[in-house]
Amino acid sequence: MNWHARYLQQAAWTHNLRDYIFEQVGLAAASRVLEVGCGTGAILCGMETPAALHGLDLDPDALSQCRIHTPAASLICGDAHTLPYPEKSFDIVFCHFLLLWAYDPLQVVREMARVGRVVIALAEPDYGHRVDEPAELRKVGEWQTKSLLRRGANPLYGSLLAETFFQAGIQIVETGPIQTSEMKRSDEEWENEWAVIQSDLKDEISLEDLQKLKVLDEHVRKQGIRRLHVPTYFAWGNS
Repeated sequence: MNWHARYLQQAAWTHNLRDYIFEQVGLAAASRVLEVGCGTGAILCGMETPAALHGLDLDPDALSQCRIHTPAASLICGDAHTLPYPEKSFDIVFCHFLLLWAYDPLQVVREMARVGRVVIALAEPDYGHRVDEPAELRKVGEWQTKSLLRRGANPLYGSLLAETFFQAGIQIVETGPIQTSEMKRSDEEWENEWAVIQSDLKDEISLEDLQKLKVLDEHVRKQGIRRLHVPTYFAWGNS
């Protein structure tokens, strides 16, 4: 599984939102910016700003890749629940598809608010309202939700994001579901999506059944009747 390719795919989903929020918060005039849960650097590598870029992640292997993709960034291996930075040491602190994996997302957001003046959560999904059409493919979403739960994530977290910001004492400026239009995915994006599905479900169902679902998915996609939508939420505000 090429996780950097996957993270780049996820970054593409929020590209327009990031451009908008970063303009609103004054990224062009920022001095220091931190991404919490920077992974392989899929977002940091595309940021155009004079600010000093910083990244933190718990996975040393992901950080090794991040150093290749964003050599100018200052990177630290650490836990988002206890950020190793002084109070208000960053103008902007943000995360992307991170809080659903935190065992205490409120503590993570509190830490982000402690070290940053502006706090941004760019994307947190809610699989509880996932839409899969046609109906024969709904089981894929159900199995992926179970897989996320088994691996310690909260696949329903997205709808709780605003409340987390409120409890952390952040003055919310904007929050809500990301507004996206239905996009036709390329063959490469579709193959990457199925690589993730197969990775998620390898312990849930047999490889043979997975292959049958993949063939069905490809068939209905080419017919133009495939729909996959996971409501994903954002929030940003001042600490």
